[in-house]
Amino acid sequence: MNKKLIISDLSLVLENNKDKNKVLTNVNFDLEESEIGCILGPSGCGKSSLLRAIAGFENINSGSILKDGVCISNSLENTPVQDRKMGMVFQDYALFPNMDIKTNVAFGLKNNTKKEKEDRVNHLLDMVGLGKYKDKYPHELSGGEQQRVALIRALAPSPDILLLDEPFSNIDADIKEDLVSDIRDLLKELSITSIIVTHDQNEAFNIADKVAIMNNGKVEQIGNAYDIYHKPVNKFVADFIGLGVFIPITRNKNGQLETPLGMIEKDKLSEKHVPAKDLEMLLRPDDIIHNDESAIMAVVVEKQFRGAEFLYKLLYNDKYPLLCFAPSHHNHKIGEAIGIELEIEHYVIFEK
Repeated sequence: MNKKLIISDLSLVLENNKDKNKVLTNVNFDLEESEIGCILGPSGCGKSSLLRAIAGFENINSGSILKDGVCISNSLENTPVQDRKMGMVFQDYALFPNMDIKTNVAFGLKNNTKKEKEDRVNHLLDMVGLGKYKDKYPHELSGGEQQRVALIRALAPSPDILLLDEPFSNIDADIKEDLVSDIRDLLKELSITSIIVTHDQNEAFNIADKVAIMNNGKVEQIGNAYDIYHKPVNKFVADFIGLGVFIPITRNKNGQLETPLGMIEKDKLSEKHVPAKDLEMLLRPDDIIHNDESAIMAVVVEKQFRGAEFLYKLLYNDKYPLLCFAPSHHNHKIGEAIGIELEIEHYVIFEK
């Protein structure tokens, strides 16, 4: 079965929205079979409303949602939640506290024999390493273990598409990275088309094949993690994703582009058209290399120790803030001037 999802020109106004402003405006997003997609954005941007519309909890006002080439939502009809063959994993796990783990996982298996249910539950529990906990209750498990149970409960009925709403927000940071990796491996092993909502870009980058950046109910950019980080289409995406600063650009009398740190090389310009004036360039910490031999000096104004490296916040020429990663054995003091050099693969330029 082709488990493809296509969202076209979707707009949504919630009934309890007194101002009747659109929560979602002309959203376009699609996923191929077995792809993991992520809807990433700040709080209140509309990402959870989009997930609820896909699940069928909200009726859309315009546009359409197609699954397997069949329309399941438009302005005239809305396929019921139970008929969409989608699984849902909630932020708070939503496990039944009065049921043991095996009964929780089996909850959605309505039309299976007792033996089929038992085999399916045991198989899924073993896949996530929780087989020995099947007789325990949710409160007896850790947060990461409960999240795995919530995941396989949603997977038990073999949904075509899995929807996950902030699934890692209640997980301790020290186990989150491994859990994200494990869940990605599981979804890929089962070839489940999935959509995850999060405000955490590290989660998005670690788990998703395709990321949609949302802001104020609109999709600003869709792409893989690398392109979104290195090739943001506008200043919102550039500022929201990763760390970075903007420095001004001027044109000299020969029409060449200059920054406070030097001339811009034409063969490293981003592909989009560069307007004539009022320009800024994005600089990531990895665009600036610490080099004690460099003639370009910047003053350390703040530093953050990150184990293997420092993140230095610098000030160049008493005016321009910069960011720089350096190995942690380069332990410079606040107020010290250090050598830096640019190492930019291509310039990302925006209008002010």
